[in-house]
Amino acid sequence: MEGAHAPATSVTHRHRSTVKRLRRPSRMPIDPYVLLLLGTVGLAALLPARGVAADVTSGASTAAIAFLFFLYGARLSTREALDGLRHWRLHLTVLICTFVVFPVFGLAARGLVPVLLTQPLYQGLLFLTLVPSTIQSSIAFTSIARGNVPAAICAGSFSSLAGIVLTPLLAAGLLGGDGVGFSTDSLLKIVLQLLVPFLAGQLLRRWIGGFVTRHRKVLGLVDRGSILLVVYTAFSEGMNQGIWHRVSPVRLAGLLGVEAVLLAVMLLLTWYGGRALGFGREDRIAIQFAGSKKSLASGLPMASVLFGSHASLAVLPLMLFHQMQLMVCAVIAKRRAHDREATADAPEGSAAHPVEGQPEDRVPR
Repeated sequence: MEGAHAPATSVTHRHRSTVKRLRRPSRMPIDPYVLLLLGTVGLAALLPARGVAADVTSGASTAAIAFLFFLYGARLSTREALDGLRHWRLHLTVLICTFVVFPVFGLAARGLVPVLLTQPLYQGLLFLTLVPSTIQSSIAFTSIARGNVPAAICAGSFSSLAGIVLTPLLAAGLLGGDGVGFSTDSLLKIVLQLLVPFLAGQLLRRWIGGFVTRHRKVLGLVDRGSILLVVYTAFSEGMNQGIWHRVSPVRLAGLLGVEAVLLAVMLLLTWYGGRALGFGREDRIAIQFAGSKKSLASGLPMASVLFGSHASLAVLPLMLFHQMQLMVCAVIAKRRAHDREATADAPEGSAAHPVEGQPEDRVPR
């Protein structure tokens, strides 16, 4: 009898050890790039670009944005995108979460003005909800959690591509009446600076796609450097106009609290909503990570074009949300991976198997 109970005891002990490790993570993941972003903001606060320097940085920022989206177009494989259409229900779910559910919560946050948020911070929060999903971090977290990585790749790519058109259109419709100054000219500017370079990258991909793939790391540094330049330009303009005097620590704390609630709601909605829609565990992992996050790389250039001199406050909520989502999703991804290991190692019918009422949630043996 003792020998019969030994495997179950071993599994239970291993499962408890896993839970213990998850309750006390060794460290909270802080993206070094976010530290660079914060350092860039500090540089803009101490040494903002003025006069001729401001004109030069503005022109360089515009060119960097165009080049950034040109690289996006050159990297996206048209064949992979077409193959990904086979899983259209998953991609549609992610798009609805990104461009419908998120904006609904953003509009609902208007009721928090002026109790928790100022009008400019609310505009930035609403813009955050209109930005497309991420690609790199969605793929990374889905892979760590042992989810459907190909689906995460396609979902992130489709979201970014759709965001080039949908984000400025939604911003024009939802923010146009808030004094931000949207017009046909601003939408045309988006098309010329974002969509046209993206399409050019797609057209030239057959000739430069191999080069882009071979030098992915170097071009990735160009990507990030371009975003840092955009941040420096935006916050320099904000400093020159003195808009930071309107933001207090209390307001920033309120903004962080609102974003924490928003992220928690979206993480729960994408996970349990995916189960209600009949998706398996691996697909639900991809939906959760692709449908609950927002892209800093896409949002910053768009805000620079759409908001102009008001871009600094507009991108502040996005920068804060970006770091928050990385920290929280890193913990969740590790927990999903550990849960999967415990489920796979446990004997059929043991307590280590998750009971969720869905046949597809059980790991095939």
